[in-house]
Parts: sequence; structure tokens; C-alpha cells
Amino acid sequence: MKTHSLIPIIFMACSSVSLYCTAQAKDQNITVMDTIYANDTMNVALFFPEPIRQGITGSENFVFTYNRENEQYFGLLQATRGKDSNLLVINKNGSVFSYIVRYKSELSKLNYFIPMSSSIGNEKPVTKDSIPATSQEINKENKEYYRQELSSHLLERKPRRGKTKKRRHNIVLGVEDIVYNRNELYFVIKIDNKSTLDYDLNFLTLSIETRHKGKRKSVQRLHKETIFTKNLPSKIVKGESTRLVYVLPKLSLSTDRRAILELSEKDGERNIELKISHRYLNNPN
Repeated sequence: MKTHSLIPIIFMACSSVSLYCTAQAKDQNITVMDTIYANDTMNVALFFPEPIRQGITGSENFVFTYNRENEQYFGLLQATRGKDSNLLVINKNGSVFSYIVRYKSELSKLNYFIPMSSSIGNEKPVTKDSIPATSQEINKENKEYYRQELSSHLLERKPRRGKTKKRRHNIVLGVEDIVYNRNELYFVIKIDNKSTLDYDLNFLTLSIETRHKGKRKSVQRLHKETIFTKNLPSKIVKGESTRLVYVLPKLSLSTDRRAILELSEKDGERNIELKISHRYLNNPN
């Protein structure tokens, strides 16, 4: 009799453990999200706990779109058939989220609600032994750190758009990509030295050229100051190339204006001017 009386108790205990484990598994499915699947026929929506400030994919066969002008909490992921890649998302508060993204023809999940607990960290961690600083100093440090990280990422990935370039004296100057982020434009620039002489850099500048029409045609140039540069060389060895990033404040051009990227050689005459149309500059990634 005693043995029989224990059976319902054991059954209830096992059921409780089973329900607890199931609840834990469900909770883990929500908070642990290493891989996100997408394809080219459906929009996969990712909802974050804070507005999206930046979203970058590592391969061109994956596209993550979000509102760049008015920060929103969600973004849309699409993919074409190809190799696996990764998605890096940074929220307004600096929280960083990183996932593997994979193409899949049939999708079982179209919406991901991402909790703050799945963040892998913050773009600018705060340490206990940090020296107190004013809000302006902290803001400036965060911007410099962010520009450094984004520039490094842009230099590591393949160009996302068609190149515009100019060749002269076996020196090739090109713009591989223009990326818009946080009211700033990131120019990914490449310089190829296909000559038999080293190229000593004098300066590399960007100007806006305005063409005035009419009987008296004239051209006016306005130099634009960069707010950040990465990998700007002083010399390009013969037969080699270099890639660098110029960051400038947000700008857009009317039809009568264009950007001029000017490369000047120190103690030489192998100078190049690359004209960038308003269409190219007004449609950044």
C-alpha cells in the first residue's frame, strides 16, 4: 500500500521537472540566438530592445535594412544563396549584437524578438578604474572609438558597390564604397601604384565643385575637411596598393555640383583628380 501511494507523488515530481526543463529550454531559445536564417523571398524582422544605430553584414549576399534617418527598433534581413556570413548590430545605447546569418530556402521563423541579455557587450565598456571625465569628453571618445571600429570593418570586407576610379601615370585612384552612418560619410579609398617608382604622398583632399552655367561659365571649389582618417600612408611602394578611409560630415549634392578627390605627389607631378558624380555620392550604403 505504501508503494502504491508513492507512485502519484513520483509522477507529479517528474512532471514538474519536465515542465521546468521545457520552460528553461523555451527561455534559452529566446535568449540564445547564434544563427539567423533568411532568403530572397521573405523579410526576416529583427526587433531589438533599443533603436538600431548601425547594422552591418559581412557578405554582399546578405542585406540588412533599417531606418538610418529616424532610429527604429527593428530591421529587415534578406539573403541570396551563398556562403554563411555574420551580422553585427549596434543599438543606440552602444549594446553590441552579433549573429551568424545563413541562407535557407524554407524559413520556419520570420520574426526575432531579441532581449538585452543576448548582447555580447558594449562598444565602449566602462571599467571601474576609469578616470572621471566630462560628458563632452566621453562623447568624443565614443565617437573616435566607433569611427575606428567601423573603419576597420569597412577595410576588412569586400567593396559593396561599383568602383569609380581614375588612372594616370600608372597610378590608380579609386573610391570603392561610400557608407552613411550617424550623419557621417565613410569613403573607402584605394590607391594602386602600378609604376616602377615609389609614390610619396603630398596630400589627398576632397572638394566640392560647383559649375555655374550661362554665358560666363565658371567653376568654384570648396575644400571639405575630414573629421577622421584611417590608414592614410606617406608612401606607396612601387607595385603595391593601399586602402584607407576618409570620414566627412554628411553632405548631398545638387545636379550642378560634384565631388573631386585630388591626389598629389610630393616632389613629383603624378597628380590625379577623380570626379565623383552627385548620383554616386547621394546614394551611399
